[in-house]
Amino acid sequence: MKFLWGLLLGTGLGILIGLLIAPQSGEATRAQLGERGITLNTGSLGEDLRARANEALTQGREMYSRTKGELSERYSKARSGDL
Repeated sequence: MKFLWGLLLGTGLGILIGLLIAPQSGEATRAQLGERGITLNTGSLGEDLRARANEALTQGREMYSRTKGELSERYSKARSGDL
């Protein structure tokens, strides 16, 4: 029962602190989110994100391939006793 009261008290305090230190009103935040949603729908930002994601994917694949090769080489050396 003490845990439940602590959980409710912590949630209440978190909400209260969030309301007190919010940088702008809820109406302004909703308007800002709406504008960003329109920006995402236009596609210019989406294309940029897609290009960056593809670049990160390519780099990840290169790193995976390089690391796999290095580990395979080390494993072979360790197994043969040449380490």
